Amino acid sequence: MTTTRVRLDAVHAGHDGTDVLCGATLDLRAGAVTALVGDNGSGKSTLLGVLAGTHPPRAGRVQHEGPQRPAFVPQRSAVPDALPLTVLQTVRMGRWARRGAWRRLRREDHEAVAHCLDRLDVADLAGRALHTLSGGQRQRVLVAQGLAQEADLLLLDEPSTGLDTDARAAIARVLTEERDRGRAVLVATHAADEVRGADRVLRLHGGHLSEETAS
Repeated sequence: MTTTRVRLDAVHAGHDGTDVLCGATLDLRAGAVTALVGDNGSGKSTLLGVLAGTHPPRAGRVQHEGPQRPAFVPQRSAVPDALPLTVLQTVRMGRWARRGAWRRLRREDHEAVAHCLDRLDVADLAGRALHTLSGGQRQRVLVAQGLAQEADLLLLDEPSTGLDTDARAAIARVLTEERDRGRAVLVATHAADEVRGADRVLRLHGGHLSEETAS
């Protein structure tokens, strides 16, 4: 039975006193991949921030099922090149949501990290510095970090922009797997193949959300 993982009720949010979300209302369902589409500047990233809990709404209500924080996968360009992290360290950070940033990882944490590296085909890059990777490799590592959180809600901000076919296919495969595990997945995208592969399509326009027919 499909359940709601998160609900937005008449949410207003924006930047510098200007709202880009103007009464946005949304139910995100478990066991579904939802594509979020809209023009540049329409507020897709703001909506993701509200859902992730990193961008407090000015008005309205956000209701999550359960206490667990959503997993958020940013665009690779949002991660500074100067950050001195290896691929393995980056994915291990995904376990902080469960263990805390300063607590020692347990065996099950290390096993979860290794599994996520394998799922995104980046296990052989574990010792590489994140900033030395290609765009496709780096984005797959960020998705692996998101998966390592094992959250019931997975949010992705244009994960396939500028990526090659193999990287896009790897990301699409794991998103389908997460959906089949009962997760709710929301992907902000301009990519036609991601929209076609989604179970639902939501359009953000004029600060409001509307549902379109998934092809």
